[in-house]
Amino acid sequence: MTRRGDPEHDHVITALATHGLALIDNVTTRVDLLRLARSIMLTIPHRDSDSDGVTTLTDLGKAAVPSGFAGFSASALAPHTDCSGTASPPALLMMNCSMGATSGGRCVLVDGQAVHDHLAEFEPEAIGAFRAQRSVLFGGASGYLGSILTDVGGGRVVLRLRLDELARFSPEVMRWLPALREAIERHAVEFDLAVGQGYILDNHRWLHGRTAFTGRRVVHRIHGDPLPELGIVTGLRSTTSPDAT
Repeated sequence: MTRRGDPEHDHVITALATHGLALIDNVTTRVDLLRLARSIMLTIPHRDSDSDGVTTLTDLGKAAVPSGFAGFSASALAPHTDCSGTASPPALLMMNCSMGATSGGRCVLVDGQAVHDHLAEFEPEAIGAFRAQRSVLFGGASGYLGSILTDVGGGRVVLRLRLDELARFSPEVMRWLPALREAIERHAVEFDLAVGQGYILDNHRWLHGRTAFTGRRVVHRIHGDPLPELGIVTGLRSTTSPDAT
């Protein structure tokens, strides 16, 4: 496990700052997981987390899973950003495996920068639709009314996305969803996590999901925002933004 000041820890910070994604290994206890998380981020409690901010994701075996709780099932999860229904989604997401599935349960990651750049080149009208204010209702009636792409200044854009029943899209956005899905599929990467392995990603840039699985797969999740002194800037670079440099 990396510790603050170690070369491996510096590598994690550099990977996050450069690519928005860092792989982690040898994190085998909850204490180690929290130590690593707190050396990188200010942790943010979640609806489903324990008091320390750690959420345990596993199949609870319920016959019917309520909307928004698919993480506690064995079903596949389409690539998405976390907490899309909140006004300020956490910038960072950490996932770590403590028990592997019998079969399936492969991680699915998609670089939103690659998706954005693909659409900007081949379907530029889609980018305009996805930046339109108040064009998507995330999280149901009590959720957040916003957009898939939100300009935050300085040529940066925050990606916010879910493609399940808890997202309602305007007709113009609906028009471009097939192109978005195709771009996501084109740039999706799948891989397995062994016990003690995981990743930290920029939740304003990367989409994450998983394939369906069997067995008792257990993954721990932590949300947070980067420690200010680390200088990690999250989100996408957008050459189409009025503030782009």
